[in-house]
Amino acid sequence: MPEPAPIARLADDYLETASSANPFTASVFGVPGYDDRVPDLGEAAELSAGERLLDLAAQAEAIPADGLGDDDRVTRDVLIHSARSEAAPLVDRHLEFTVSGHAGPVAGVLATLAYTSLRTPRSERDYLSRMTGIRAYVDGITVRASAGVASGRVPTRRGVEQTIERVRAYLATPADDDLMVAPAAGTGVEDDVRALVSDSIRPAFAALLETLSGPVLAAARPDERSGLLHLPDGGEMYARAVAAHTTTSRTPDELHRLGLDLLAQLREEFSVLGEKVFGIGDFDAIVDKLRTDPELRYASADDIVADARAAVARAEAALPDWFGRIPSADCVVEPMNAVVAPAAVIGEYMPPAGERPGQYNVNTYQPRTRTRFEYETLSFHEGVPGHHLQFAAAQELTRLPAFRRYLYIAAFGEGWGLYAERLADEMGLYSDDLFRFGMLSCDAWRACRLVVDTGLHHHGWTRQQAIDFMLANSAVSPPNVVNEVDRYIAWPGQALAYMTGRLEIDALRRSARERLGGRFDIRAFHDAVLGNGAVPLAVLSTEIHRWIGDQAAHPGS
Repeated sequence: MPEPAPIARLADDYLETASSANPFTASVFGVPGYDDRVPDLGEAAELSAGERLLDLAAQAEAIPADGLGDDDRVTRDVLIHSARSEAAPLVDRHLEFTVSGHAGPVAGVLATLAYTSLRTPRSERDYLSRMTGIRAYVDGITVRASAGVASGRVPTRRGVEQTIERVRAYLATPADDDLMVAPAAGTGVEDDVRALVSDSIRPAFAALLETLSGPVLAAARPDERSGLLHLPDGGEMYARAVAAHTTTSRTPDELHRLGLDLLAQLREEFSVLGEKVFGIGDFDAIVDKLRTDPELRYASADDIVADARAAVARAEAALPDWFGRIPSADCVVEPMNAVVAPAAVIGEYMPPAGERPGQYNVNTYQPRTRTRFEYETLSFHEGVPGHHLQFAAAQELTRLPAFRRYLYIAAFGEGWGLYAERLADEMGLYSDDLFRFGMLSCDAWRACRLVVDTGLHHHGWTRQQAIDFMLANSAVSPPNVVNEVDRYIAWPGQALAYMTGRLEIDALRRSARERLGGRFDIRAFHDAVLGNGAVPLAVLSTEIHRWIGDQAAHPGS
């Protein structure tokens, strides 16, 4: 058998290296073959994986791009970006200071295991194997958190307190109802999993709780020093995080100003819609009504799920008019796991994996605190035509290397999700103008992210400054604002991806329409955007402009 082409070999090596470094992420995104593993959180293991990823990026960069075909050229560029982005948090030892209820290893393990589904004897064996490794994984969290204290790379006090709360809540759950036992209930491995949880896993979490409650909490950063710039080399780490999540060379100052400009524009849209729906044109008065009017709240968790399912169903019915290639995988809507929900965002999506359909998990915790107008927009972002369409379509691109079919690049994926919220308006999917406030609110929310993320990590804002800014410039409810700000603190740079990506897709669509005029086909444009899977924005721009040129030269192709 001939040796695979160098770029194909590097693509396979990248998937193996990245998935081995974080098997939980591999499971979430549907990569087969890693469901029996847990991450090795040891410093040596993480540094080794980071160095291997950087070496793969260097090898790919050494391959001349002009000698490659179209797909291989894109694979080369995607691999270079992705390998460097995956390496950054490993080499920068993020694990030492990422102790939070919103991101990091504790949140990761609880969320991943809560949504595990065992459908075959093989999946049962894999789950038992994974459970066998959980104690070492939790012990690794304890060791690395202690190392962070020793090196002065400490988490925020708020994040530590949130993690303590989550671990205590987990340990307070009766052993019979343990979220790690639940997937194995009624299977041939249930007894073995119960024994591991009782004898090994819960004691490891108890030891972690003791360390977090003692030396880690005592050394943690206060709310006034929430940003990365307060850590050794924090400015450099944030620059790498910004580049990884936006896939651009935009600076924190540029992104900060962009967010402020967008918010000024959105106030005008709020005023127009506010006059139409409420007879109110003042932004602050509109926001106050959206937040406080009890008629805009949900009465029950069932109502939230019903609205989300109805929105996804409407979107699915409308797809043929807007997309040429529609993936076959189903998108199901389910309430979020009760253990995860209190500290979670309002919705999340898990891609299809084997027999598992794509799943949009909607947060129904304390439904009377949740505003009705947000959930249709969220359904279009997380479900259809947003993340589900994006991930399910990528998995069917069999001409591409495996890593590109499962890849998540924040600027592309979240940019597409945010684009889908406005696209849903064009598709006529919002029930009425009230629900269009969800679209505007989410735009303001993502514009705020540009300001708040850079404010925290680059300009040195306090946690309260970030909360106050979001409350003053969006309609996001106060509890969700607090959750969101704590998420930005825990996951530097990720919040910048949404609006950065959406604006690039918008610009490419305008370019295509201007160049092609009456020959512009929205279905073909969307297929072209999704037709390479997740890619950095510069690669997306190159490929869409190439597509525009082909369409102009060969109408109907």
